[in-house]
Amino acid sequence: MSKLAVIAIGGNALVTDKNHKTVDDQFHAASIAMNYVADIIEMGWDVVITHGNGPQVGYILRRSELALHELHPVPMDYAGADTQGAIGYMFQKALGNEFIKRDLERHVVTIVTQVRVNRTDPAFSNPTKPIGSFMTREVAEARATEHNWTVHEDSGRGWRRVVPSPMPVELIEMHTIHTLSQLGFVVITCGGGGIPVVEQKEGHLRGVEAVIDKDFSSGLLAHNLDADLFVISTDVKKVAINFGKPYQKWVDTIRLSEARQLYAEGHFATGSMAPKVWAMIKFIEAGGKRGLITDPQNLSRALRCETGTHFIPD
Repeated sequence: MSKLAVIAIGGNALVTDKNHKTVDDQFHAASIAMNYVADIIEMGWDVVITHGNGPQVGYILRRSELALHELHPVPMDYAGADTQGAIGYMFQKALGNEFIKRDLERHVVTIVTQVRVNRTDPAFSNPTKPIGSFMTREVAEARATEHNWTVHEDSGRGWRRVVPSPMPVELIEMHTIHTLSQLGFVVITCGGGGIPVVEQKEGHLRGVEAVIDKDFSSGLLAHNLDADLFVISTDVKKVAINFGKPYQKWVDTIRLSEARQLYAEGHFATGSMAPKVWAMIKFIEAGGKRGLITDPQNLSRALRCETGTHFIPD
């Protein structure tokens, strides 16, 4: 029987640098990433793909800001849905082209995915996730008043809007994802961590202005699918302790207890490797068999245990 891998690909993987941001540039980057995913599928793995959307949501919100004098603003949840469709389309087309070249009989589908969060999540009282464009303090405060935004100064670069980043609780389309995966489809889901929604009376759902960390949603997805492998694809082939320092050390394998200790000791940077390692910890704690952090070009080598950082139970 085929084994199932959930692979989380960062939104920054599609925007390689400041000079390559166009849709054509992003599709070119998507094609490269999907080439590596196709290698895994050709090795006999079933695959479910998730992805980030940080840069892409930023572009949508920037366009919305520039057009405020003429058009209504785009709410965060709808911007997330837009990127799920657009990036899913890129991945579908790129993978479909790879399957044709390789004569593989596989089909790809993208699911617009809602993720329920708790309305009482502490993140709603402390928005921390920067989104959108940089502004002067005067512009930021004016927009905060007009649109009920929370704004913060961002590392000396200017002022930005910040939104909550609550933890994922439930994947609303989970049954559909599981069914399509069982039928052999390559499923693209949980784009940008999923569209955050809260449950109202009578079970009705309402989108909220927030961002869910895609690694946390991907870990929850991998757990719900009972995946054999949870992969977070990033820009380094291995996790390092003391990253960027003279005594930096690359890590091949981390057991759960060691991962907990290293995380508690602050070895992983907030906003960078920390959420990835935490997602791996939670996946293994919930009974996950194996986690892997590596870069896209080394995916197939990592599956052969030739590189990458592997997370395993104690």
